[in-house]
Amino acid sequence: MASPLRVRRVAEQAKKELSDIIRTLKDPRVGFVTVTDVEVSNDLSHMKVYFSVYGDAAARQQCEEGLQAAKGLIRSELGRRIRLRLTPEIEFRFDSSLERGARIDQLLEEIRSEGKESRS
Repeated sequence: MASPLRVRRVAEQAKKELSDIIRTLKDPRVGFVTVTDVEVSNDLSHMKVYFSVYGDAAARQQCEEGLQAAKGLIRSELGRRIRLRLTPEIEFRFDSSLERGARIDQLLEEIRSEGKESRS
């Protein structure tokens, strides 16, 4: 089991490298992708990669399919870039926190505008 500091360092390095690797993919399905977070298990054998996509649900679905199709390539390139005894298994997960944040901002703006209208 790796120390918490090592796990954090591996996660940060992986996040940086994965962003770069995904950006250079030639798959047209993988467009405007942002790696938002990476969680690494304590034994460094598994990695959850959270991503967001610019676009609608169809764009998200296409991107997810593209990432799944390129998972082997991404994993091997990641293993080449960050030297670990074993390259972690990668699991891609969509990060909906940005969408939730945007929705909350929209609702707050609607409440503010309704408050201004009622005062007038």
